[in-house]
Amino acid sequence: MEISAKGRLEVRITTADVGKRVSVRCLIESSVPEEKFTDTVGVLTSWDDGVLLITRKNGESVRIAESALVAGKVVPSAPARRRGPAASYEELARVAARAWRPVESERLGEWELRAASGFTRRANSVLPLGDPGLPLDEALSVVRRWYGERGLPAYVQTATGAEGTQEVLSAELERRGWVREVTADLWIGALAPVADRAGGTDVVLSRQADEAWLARYQRKGVSEVALRVLGSGPSVWFATVPGDDGPAAIGRCVVDGRWASFAAVEVDPAMRRRGLATTVMSALARRALDEGASAAWLQVEQDNAGARALYAGMGFAAHHAYHHYREPAAPGSGQS
Repeated sequence: MEISAKGRLEVRITTADVGKRVSVRCLIESSVPEEKFTDTVGVLTSWDDGVLLITRKNGESVRIAESALVAGKVVPSAPARRRGPAASYEELARVAARAWRPVESERLGEWELRAASGFTRRANSVLPLGDPGLPLDEALSVVRRWYGERGLPAYVQTATGAEGTQEVLSAELERRGWVREVTADLWIGALAPVADRAGGTDVVLSRQADEAWLARYQRKGVSEVALRVLGSGPSVWFATVPGDDGPAAIGRCVVDGRWASFAAVEVDPAMRRRGLATTVMSALARRALDEGASAAWLQVEQDNAGARALYAGMGFAAHHAYHHYREPAAPGSGQS
């Protein structure tokens, strides 16, 4: 907190600091012998009518009454990483987008509208990397119309928690009634340590997802559109650990320059806790190293404790959170 030369806490932020990363302290109890305070760090996304809205790294929005502020200051937009590869949000967002391409896309200024017949939100959402070239309400109207013409709900993918992410846009969407349905984290790490965790099980690598691989994939009834999305990316590899009754484990990797992504790492429930997920990722990592990659990224849902423990043990750490906001239900639609 900011402390004056006389030792007093000071509020050194104003409405002009909206959009900046701040640290504030506010009073939560004053009717007890010892006053109680709480600290909040995040992006100041609005300051209207005596209320501050601060978006934390995980996307959570905190409302703070201006009258409760006792201290505040602007802080660096992103703390320095202490391990793993250095990467900006924009670089990772573009790499992630190339690893999971839609079937159809269209530009709206610096936004990309993406569609793939509803197969995954990532391939059926707006990626807003910059200015749409229109006022926000007009841009969102275009988005809703574009997805409506395809029989799809409109989603906007935003990110929080790193320099250059979209805390302000997230807050504006929430203010307009858009509903956050999914939040996950994008983690990054060095590739070589993953490759070094070689297991004794044979892994079959292929450029295409065959019937056996698809049988183990958690999304059943995979369509031709889904196959196109799965096969998209600069250099795509599918891994399979053969089992007695179909694949014991599978995985997918996309190599893109210095980056390798891991996805669809799934293990037969009867074969879990045998290190097969690690085996699959190690085999894919070695292939990615052969193609010149040195860093890795993956996406993991915030409530998947098992996967998060596995990836942390491999040296991965969270870079930012990303969210999918769904358009508000139309009046009279009956949707909740």
